[in-house]
Amino acid sequence: MEQSNQFLGTESIGKLMRKYAVPCVISLLVAALYNIVDQIFIANASYLGSYGNAANTVVYPLTVVALAFAVMIGDGCCAFVSICLGRGGKEEADRSVGNAVVLALLVSFILTAIYLILQDPIISLFGGIVNEETYACSKEYFFYITLGIPFYMFGQAMNPVIRADGSPRFAMVSTLAGAIANIILDPIFIFPMHLGMMGAAVATVIGQVITAVLAVWYLLHMKTLKLAVSGLRLRGEILSRMLPLGITSFLSQISLVAAMAAINNMIRKYGAMDPVFGLAEYAQIPMAVVGIVMKFFQIVISNVVGTAAGCIPVVGYNMGARKNDRVRELFSRLLLTEALIGAVALVIVEFFPHQLIAIFGAANESSYYTDFAVRAFQTYLCMIVLACINKACFIFLQAMGKAAASTMLSVVREVVFGVGFALLLPRFFGLNGVLYSMPVSDILTAVIAVYLIVRTYRELGTGKTESQQAQAGAH
Repeated sequence: MEQSNQFLGTESIGKLMRKYAVPCVISLLVAALYNIVDQIFIANASYLGSYGNAANTVVYPLTVVALAFAVMIGDGCCAFVSICLGRGGKEEADRSVGNAVVLALLVSFILTAIYLILQDPIISLFGGIVNEETYACSKEYFFYITLGIPFYMFGQAMNPVIRADGSPRFAMVSTLAGAIANIILDPIFIFPMHLGMMGAAVATVIGQVITAVLAVWYLLHMKTLKLAVSGLRLRGEILSRMLPLGITSFLSQISLVAAMAAINNMIRKYGAMDPVFGLAEYAQIPMAVVGIVMKFFQIVISNVVGTAAGCIPVVGYNMGARKNDRVRELFSRLLLTEALIGAVALVIVEFFPHQLIAIFGAANESSYYTDFAVRAFQTYLCMIVLACINKACFIFLQAMGKAAASTMLSVVREVVFGVGFALLLPRFFGLNGVLYSMPVSDILTAVIAVYLIVRTYRELGTGKTESQQAQAGAH
């Protein structure tokens, strides 16, 4: 029996944030843990160590590219569905779900084929040739992770759709089930079975299969929406309105890949000039360490993105219903929450970096490993509070239907600043320049974000926003 989402326009904002954001945060945290759990067990396996850790950093962008396409489809569909339901367009919402399913499958198979065909160039692009041991580990891990890409993409793309249907808890449970399987299988495959990088990858893929299967089951038993055969035919008019709403999510992920390519290659280039890391036995350390720091950042950002993305159905519905006062209240609560998340993370990286790096096998490595890791945590993430607020701003604007402003801010932060400073600053500061690129980018982005935040508040307080006016004109 179909249910109504009208409670999104009447229930208290605080209660709705808890209901939607908490399961979304847990879902994204669990998704982030897939790769991080691999890295923790790999780092603590003496026969893999920092070579396996560096290999994990090399291959990690593969999953980020896949995730970028998945969240563009899933978040775009989620925002579009919520806006449609807010103005009573259920049939259009149903069709968008079918289009999201087909597009996710189509893109995942194309991406898998590209990965398999271009395996060696991709490994080289992300710094896998830093030394022979890292290259061998990268190639093994790469192949098996690639085989799981269709399952990974489908599960991640359908997660926001499940939330839009009003089941954030199921979205959380489906991701959690796969992650638990990965956590159980990882130590079994890596330690007693001694399967190395292949074992870590296979454990991850098995977890992804479980999440994808649960997503399929849910799509056949949806509450508010309906997956009809007629909706499985791709429609340009639906995709042209759905995908722009997910483009910010895409750019925030895909630009991370560009930044990682730039950072990894700068690390390889300027690490070779370092008196310590220029030695063959230590060459993989900077890449392994920066990968670990970025994984910690991903955990923090999973909290940030989960909190903001969990609010997308609430924002979209109230925008569609023209309840701007509720949207404004939600924006205020969201910005405060994201700032608090960033503040907690800042305390951790500035005061407890030794404890963080100890989780990733520091006991098995030289003192150079720990020293560089402490410096990396404290420098690279020193402006993490601003990073959290910036990210929340991207996603909230996207949920409001302000795709152009959201996309512009995301492109400036992730591509112009993120990649640009990663390439520029090492020329002046060597390896330290790589670490400076993150805080400099976040400071400059925050200047633009503050302007957009103030402008959004004014729009919400003076009647229709630009996106509401555009929707009114289209109907």
